[in-house]
Amino acid sequence: MEIKSAVFAGSSATYTQCPQAERPELAFMGRSNVGKSSLINMLLGRKQLAKTSGKPGKTQLINHFLVNDNWYLVDLPGYGWAKVSKIQRQQWAKMIQAYLLHRKQLLCVMVLVDARHPPQKRDVVFINWLGVHHIPFVVLLTKADKSAKQQVSKNLSMLQQVLSNDWEEIPQILVTSSQEKTGREEVLRCIQHALSTAST
Repeated sequence: MEIKSAVFAGSSATYTQCPQAERPELAFMGRSNVGKSSLINMLLGRKQLAKTSGKPGKTQLINHFLVNDNWYLVDLPGYGWAKVSKIQRQQWAKMIQAYLLHRKQLLCVMVLVDARHPPQKRDVVFINWLGVHHIPFVVLLTKADKSAKQQVSKNLSMLQQVLSNDWEEIPQILVTSSQEKTGREEVLRCIQHALSTAST
């Protein structure tokens, strides 16, 4: 897939406020500080389209980016240890859950997981939740350049092992690095496949 254009299309506080155009959507979500904005910028070939921050919890709304004038990349708030109030976290959770369950245009969720760490409970719970609700997804291991390849491979194997406890077939997992552009073509191929499946 060639990215010819990518523009910010707006932010929404609820899924009902999201763009009304019947364009397919692919959502990106992961723990706070997982490197989501950097990965989005790398995939779209733009330096500061999605706002990056060293402070977790930067993304607080449902952000839509119109790509190639025919599909939306959706940047969802992270989950985990963002330094916000419990009430705010609960509001985010309700907003995200409503979007994931009710947004008909959603084709696939890209679940971002930090490659530097062993499987985290919150990630596994979220992945299994998507499975229970029959929401298609792909797991993207991020920040692969921040650890030795051997450690990344070990963490990947551990994640596959943990998921095998609940899944007959282990979900697709791709290794990425925003800094080195690792996995860019593979992720774009996944997106292209999802888009082509939707159009048939």
